[in-house]
Amino acid sequence: MNRARILLAIAAAGLATPAFAASDVTTVTGPGGVTLRSVTVDLPQSDREFPGTDADAINNNCLTCHSAGMVLRQPPFPREKWAEIVNKMIQTYKAPIDAADVPAIVDYLAKR
Repeated sequence: MNRARILLAIAAAGLATPAFAASDVTTVTGPGGVTLRSVTVDLPQSDREFPGTDADAINNNCLTCHSAGMVLRQPPFPREKWAEIVNKMIQTYKAPIDAADVPAIVDYLAKR
């Protein structure tokens, strides 16, 4: 499991607070009754990285915005469609993808 530190905002007193088994909970209540609670949770590892020895380019560029699982659950698009999608990420959404990595990313996605 991967441990992550998150902040929960509880907007009003009396609302159900999610139960977390965390030993290092820190709670701060501010003006207006807003409570921030810092907890550590265990996240599943399954979507952490793209699998395979040819996954370096996609792991280094695409995990900033996408989970591996979300991408791998897409339909099996042809190479041309994946190239179009990757270029849209770069041009429209300004994804900081190294141009030299685009062919390897498209190759990886087209093989899945």
